[in-house]
Amino acid sequence: MEKIRCKWCNRNNPNMIRNRKKIEAAIHNIKIFRDIQKEWGTFSNYIWHFTDGSIIYETGKTSSALSDEISKDMKKRGMKFIGTITMYAYLQSIGVIYSHDTECFMYKDSRQRSDCLAVTSD
Repeated sequence: MEKIRCKWCNRNNPNMIRNRKKIEAAIHNIKIFRDIQKEWGTFSNYIWHFTDGSIIYETGKTSSALSDEISKDMKKRGMKFIGTITMYAYLQSIGVIYSHDTECFMYKDSRQRSDCLAVTSD
């Protein structure tokens, strides 16, 4: 985290986020992230407790009740720039939400998955 914070502070980096409020929020959020790690042991434990360790299978969404709940909790803890759509994308990227369509080469039938919490589709 310290390397990330320092990289964002380097104004000569052409890949740096230029929006000052987003930069300040990212640096601020690192403290909240660390607080969550201390409280839950790992950030992973914090995230997975919302589903009791189960994967949610759903397609055709950009947000959900789960992403709403987690983003609200993070905002309550003081995090900034963390909305439900961003949280949903993050949950997909780490595998908490499994959203591969049946046509996707990564798709696995949820009926064959013992770790799924819910199956929904649009």
